[in-house]
Amino acid sequence: MQEILTPAEMGRADALADNEAALMAAAGRAVARAVMRRYAPCRTLVLLGPGNNGGDGKVAARFLSQAGWPVTLAPYAAATVGQVAAAELVIDAVFGAGLSRDVSAPVADLLRAARRVVAIDVPSGVDGATGAVRGFAPQAELTVTFFRLKPGHLLYPGRALCGEVLRRDIGLPDSVLETIKPRTFRNGPWLWTLPVKAAAGHKYSSGDVTVLAGTMPGAARLACAAARRAGAGMVTLLADIFLLPPEAGLIVRADALETLITDDRRKVWVCGPGLGVAQAGEKLAALLAAQKTVLADADALTACAGAPEKLRGVAVITPHEGEFSRVFGPPGTDKLAAVREAAAKTGAVTVLKGADTIIAAPDGRAAINDNAPPWLATGGTGDVLAGLIAALLAQGMAPFEAACAGVWLHGAAAQKIGPGLIAEDLPDALPGVMWLA
Repeated sequence: MQEILTPAEMGRADALADNEAALMAAAGRAVARAVMRRYAPCRTLVLLGPGNNGGDGKVAARFLSQAGWPVTLAPYAAATVGQVAAAELVIDAVFGAGLSRDVSAPVADLLRAARRVVAIDVPSGVDGATGAVRGFAPQAELTVTFFRLKPGHLLYPGRALCGEVLRRDIGLPDSVLETIKPRTFRNGPWLWTLPVKAAAGHKYSSGDVTVLAGTMPGAARLACAAARRAGAGMVTLLADIFLLPPEAGLIVRADALETLITDDRRKVWVCGPGLGVAQAGEKLAALLAAQKTVLADADALTACAGAPEKLRGVAVITPHEGEFSRVFGPPGTDKLAAVREAAAKTGAVTVLKGADTIIAAPDGRAAINDNAPPWLATGGTGDVLAGLIAALLAQGMAPFEAACAGVWLHGAAAQKIGPGLIAEDLPDALPGVMWLA
């Protein structure tokens, strides 16, 4: 159940079921059960909106009342700040995930006064399609949503405001997805299968990755370490400057790019980490002219600032938000749409790195990743990700699946390591999480 539905798609799902009353009854019951399992009976105010979200709230209030809870129903147009503040628990049933306008100041004042909030669908004010806040949204302790997650449950800042998210079945049949055909997914092993090495295989049949090194060779070496741990049979560091002796098993070459680029076995190249902007631009163009499979990161992206057409022919690009903005312009509040547009414009699978990494394919598929811990935000981890994805490409994975798998494994390895992580820790942690996928 890893499809993610936009609010509009969820509306279509509800309409296809053609049983609004039954769905509302099931949704309200699910909210009441979730509240009773988490909280002891207390003075509860259900703040009601005008639409289906308010209807769900009314049903939840009825079930709670039948269970002996002291419950008050309060339409938001008639509620007062003092009434909200006096409640020990507020069930936010004002606006659902499909909110298309900013929350007005009077409603924001009501929501701001709530001490503890359980949200139905999303906290009111969170745009379910983007995770953006429309004016104001309260911090919920618990959010109960239905059938499938929405983008706003996984994208920041909405993700943080939702608190714990419970997804509950309300009787919608999975068959409605055949009509809706969702194109957004939660990232995880259900989307991809890692390569399996052939019993009679050899190092050359496990894929070859070449990483370009430049003025900051440590970045390229991190990418090489990840590529080796992720299963690439041969990994070469191409450097035209002096390097300290590499770790055993890493091949270092000082040949001219024009020489190695003619080797047909060298199909996958990592261009950008620590390379220097001028070199990255020249070498990226040469690799693309030779029709190599290229992962472009870091300086290779900066070399294409304001000129995304220079990335046509690249297999995967892995920008952080600053690099993305330099190439495509700021992603704005609808990051999902921006990443999809970037992928369509360049023809490259686009990975917008962050706490809520988005992976988009040129054909419109997208995945949102939610397993990255905060301690992954440290220098060099992006270089590790570049090498990891490159190794999966070299072993035959398609670009979208390789990018999704690389991002998830990157997060899983970081979780395994824990706080205090530095980039050098990640490659050695990969074998311990690859079997999970």
